[in-house]
Amino acid sequence: MTMKYTQLGRTGLKVSRLVLGTMNFGPLADEVDSHAIMDAALDAGINFFDTANVYGWGENKGRTEEIIGNWFAKGGERRDKVVLATKVYGNMAAEGDAWPNHDKLSALNIRRAVDASLKRLQTDRIDLYQFHHIDRSTSFDEIWQAIDVLVQQGKVLYAGSSNFPGYKIAQANETAARRGGTIGLVSEQCLYNLAERRAEMEVIPAAQDYGLGVIPWSPLQGGLLGGVIKKEVQGGRRASGRSADSLANPTVRAQIQSYEDLLDKHGVEPGEAALAWLLTRPGVTGPIVGPRTAEQLESALRAVELELSEELLAGLDEIFPGTGPSPEAFAW
Repeated sequence: MTMKYTQLGRTGLKVSRLVLGTMNFGPLADEVDSHAIMDAALDAGINFFDTANVYGWGENKGRTEEIIGNWFAKGGERRDKVVLATKVYGNMAAEGDAWPNHDKLSALNIRRAVDASLKRLQTDRIDLYQFHHIDRSTSFDEIWQAIDVLVQQGKVLYAGSSNFPGYKIAQANETAARRGGTIGLVSEQCLYNLAERRAEMEVIPAAQDYGLGVIPWSPLQGGLLGGVIKKEVQGGRRASGRSADSLANPTVRAQIQSYEDLLDKHGVEPGEAALAWLLTRPGVTGPIVGPRTAEQLESALRAVELELSEELLAGLDEIFPGTGPSPEAFAW
């Protein structure tokens, strides 16, 4: 199986069409298993790893970055082969009560957060530093001033956004253009999958217009698109969390049943089809996959080479119709 690569947005950076998400490292996968998954991902050609300073959650915030840092410390050119992405914004206090200026996107917190992430990750640079959420109280002039300093210091190479609305992508990059010498946002990490297509209305068009690569998170909508009903029927792992809540709605359950029936007709596994569909979408760099096991990683890898027929794509659109572009989607 050969991994495919693409440019990250308008940059010259080459990244794999699948992004290794690490949110499960620590909470659901211990350090030994997490290292094994990262080794397997690298062996398969995945060179784009995504994390965040808050991963590990609760009292263990920062633990995921530490697990990755310990993996880098094993050597074997691990760090040089990886395009490393992490995020800043969240409150890093274990009890959730941050001291002033210890969260969000002030220049002070960005500086503090970068140094803390670098220490946990045991590296001298963050290849893609992403703003995990918009900060309504901090101007982009201040944010870009902070990033410019970090770029000059070599601590950060590129900046990206996550969970930004389209107008904030525009604001960020217009401010960067006005300042001059600032590359601006090069990627947007957003919730986007077959069952959640609202990003197509404004976020993805804004990203395309400003040259941002789109990195979808939750490509299986919390497991809802991974064959959840089929697994129930076969006596496998039952739906839980957000997926179970969604299936409790009869309309959603009927929609997912139609989805699974369609893919069964075409002989395609649901989870692999959901990932392969995202890889056909304009502007998408690659979806984030967050395997808890090596087997889940192998399934995701098969999606890279999966070709979806026009008939199947049309059937998926019929079951999960898109929102349409703005303003037509809501204006008439």
